[in-house]
Amino acid sequence: MPLFEAVRLALQTIWTNKMKTAFSVIGVFIGVTFLIAVVSIVEGMNNYMVDRFAGTLLGINTFHLRRFPNFQTGEVTPEMWRSWVRRPRIRYEDADAVEAAITVPHIAAWESTARAELEYRGRIARDIEVTAATERYFEIKDLPIEAGRPFSAQEVKAGAPVLVIGWELGERLFEGRDPLGREVKIRGIPYRVIGVVEKQGNLFGISLDKFAITTAHAPAKRFVNPPGVVDALIVKTGSQEELDVAITQAEAAMRTRRQLRPAEENSFAIETADAVLDFWAKINRVLMMALPGLVSISLVVGGIVIMNIMLMAVSERTREIGIRKSLGARRRDILSQFLVESSTISAVGASIGVGVGLAAAAIVNATTPLPAAVAPWSIAVGVGLGAGVGIIAGIYPASRAARLDPIASMRQET
Repeated sequence: MPLFEAVRLALQTIWTNKMKTAFSVIGVFIGVTFLIAVVSIVEGMNNYMVDRFAGTLLGINTFHLRRFPNFQTGEVTPEMWRSWVRRPRIRYEDADAVEAAITVPHIAAWESTARAELEYRGRIARDIEVTAATERYFEIKDLPIEAGRPFSAQEVKAGAPVLVIGWELGERLFEGRDPLGREVKIRGIPYRVIGVVEKQGNLFGISLDKFAITTAHAPAKRFVNPPGVVDALIVKTGSQEELDVAITQAEAAMRTRRQLRPAEENSFAIETADAVLDFWAKINRVLMMALPGLVSISLVVGGIVIMNIMLMAVSERTREIGIRKSLGARRRDILSQFLVESSTISAVGASIGVGVGLAAAAIVNATTPLPAAVAPWSIAVGVGLGAGVGIIAGIYPASRAARLDPIASMRQET
């Protein structure tokens, strides 16, 4: 029997026996839906972690020199935390010495951050991240200015009380009016708004547009850090190779300044995106290793159901099989008919599962902070698994149908 004709008969049988088909495809449907949805979310998280999380918070080809790590990816014991707190702070002199020690092409900025309230004509924005930074901060952090301008090196040196604000903060304080040139108070001190950063969106549901950046020596330095102290020196290079060299030179400079012996641990932290990405890669590997086992459970259950349904179909169509054999149908014709029918049933379930899985991934992407990106290979794997389960599950029923005696089969009562 031609393949096209066998598929047509299989689809006709599926349409005729809708209830049986529904029970047959449910296991494959669940397995493939789970496969597509989970792979889409994991793939989206991969892109998100590289492009948004690591790129936005830490930066690519960038390192942060800090007192202790800002992002902890492992277990932090009380003893470890106490040792971190006892470390000396990063001072202006440390930042200058490290920057001078780096010989590869780079740009650098200071950063100190605290939470504060901003007030404009009685309107208050609470719990805003206020950062005191040097002028290259915007370039390192890739913060494009939508309106106005960033502050200059001269303004940093003079400690000018100027502000560059996030898009959402501007909307909250000024309600659609142009914020440029207006004065915002931070702890009673007026700051002039000179720039607004383009909308950054959110990260895991947390807005990236509620911030204010002022000059490193502005009055804000009195509440973001003790005198002469910075939270971090941020250094960005042009490539990973240059970053590795810069990190080595920065570490050597800091160890020399801290007079650390070769056996002593660093009394500072050099933080890069690699630690965060490595941590996510471990989680990703665990998820991808567990995924086949979870999917296979549904597929095995689906295969058992399909096999039982096909055995029932063989019993119900015994007389039909006998008539076909008496009219010249060979064993392989009967075998192929039932194999095609079982694989078609399974492929239909897999196709529905692919559609529902894609829809589920789209819903998750639209309604939750979790991102989702469809991996084309998962669709091919899902359909292939569905057809494969149908073939494997149909082998026994098909071979049983092919071995039926035609004369005995025609005597079978329907």
